[in-house]
Amino acid sequence: MTPDLWMLVSFLALLVIGVPVSFSLGLSGAVGILAGLSPNMLATLGTNTWNSVAKYPLIAIPLFILTGLIFERAGVAARLVRFAQALIGPRHGGLAVVAVLVCMIMGGMSGSGPADAAAVAMVMLPSMTRAGYPRPFSATLIAASASTAILIPPSVALILYSIVVPGVDLRALFAAGLFPGILAGLSLLIPALLLSRHYGWEDPREVERPPLGESFRQAIPALFAPVLILGGLRSGLFTPTEAAVVAVAYGVVVGLVLTRELSWRDLWELLGEAAVVSGVVMLIIALAGIFAWAGTTLGTFRHLAEWVIGLSDNGALLLVLIMLAVLAAGMLLDAISIYLIMMPILIPVMQHFGWNPVWFGILLAMNIAIGQFTPPVAVNLMVTTEVAKIRLEQTVGWALLFVVAMASSLALVAFFPEIALWLPRVLGYNV
Repeated sequence: MTPDLWMLVSFLALLVIGVPVSFSLGLSGAVGILAGLSPNMLATLGTNTWNSVAKYPLIAIPLFILTGLIFERAGVAARLVRFAQALIGPRHGGLAVVAVLVCMIMGGMSGSGPADAAAVAMVMLPSMTRAGYPRPFSATLIAASASTAILIPPSVALILYSIVVPGVDLRALFAAGLFPGILAGLSLLIPALLLSRHYGWEDPREVERPPLGESFRQAIPALFAPVLILGGLRSGLFTPTEAAVVAVAYGVVVGLVLTRELSWRDLWELLGEAAVVSGVVMLIIALAGIFAWAGTTLGTFRHLAEWVIGLSDNGALLLVLIMLAVLAAGMLLDAISIYLIMMPILIPVMQHFGWNPVWFGILLAMNIAIGQFTPPVAVNLMVTTEVAKIRLEQTVGWALLFVVAMASSLALVAFFPEIALWLPRVLGYNV
């Protein structure tokens, strides 16, 4: 076999036997070096892992992870749920609308789908179950809604995309993800409302409406968080990395002073929890550096890109095939791994067909978002089913329904790129 095949086959074999993605990337990269280069080149392993993580924008990832954990512990989700209930009022499907809206707002604070899914599920699932919603439906709806966190800024996945793809403005990506994220959330509301009315879930006569004024007052700190982050970015007051620092500081103030549901002991525990989660992400990025260096030096990525381009001269058809491949990858891998593995191959394809990198990044993010609640490995769904105390297989039917719904919003963004590109153009960002 050629060195290219040795590297790729070893990577797939390691994944199949259950080796974690990070170590699969590092070990297969080492195999490629041994198969196609001098064994002396193994001396580059340390340099490549360091170079992969020694990038200033990556500081934002652990900070936004910490932000999500702080807001989750500070009782923000419960206050947002109460305000959304007061705003929407008692009606068939009202709690379903509340779940989607709260997930979208929480996504504007943390950029992490699993964290949002956990926070909203713990608050919403008991209420939805009492109102007559089946637990598999509720768990799936929350998991699907939480996946919009990968689109609505700030997004951890989009931060990584801006690092992997040279010349892409992270502020433009954040702005470009806003409308597609809202569109994805709205696409989930349509089947949720239709099903609620069809089955008569949530009798309006049995639901108490919280007072609007009081619930709005309690939700103001949570509602102000996305405004602070996005407003600061737009005004140039701080960079995306600095925005992560501001978000953490604001979350601490909200939890300790305003809601008073966060203690100093809790904060210390959250720092440790964020360090563990961030360590996993950074380990993947670090060891992927070995894989990326080996694939670039051997020409593996160039060969794969040429093969993909040779599949068809029709850019639209090839885009559909790529989206299907990313969707399949999203069912098995996390967003960080998908970007690190696939982008070295897809960047030459994107450049060959002249696809806008900001628009293409949003399409990939929407596809990965769908994968986050699509079995067999649906990270958001695993979180919500654990909270709901149900089996993952009970959600498959509902998950497929929401996959179709969000895929329709993906198709709209693919056919009409200005849905994603209009806002960054208006804001003056480089697209």
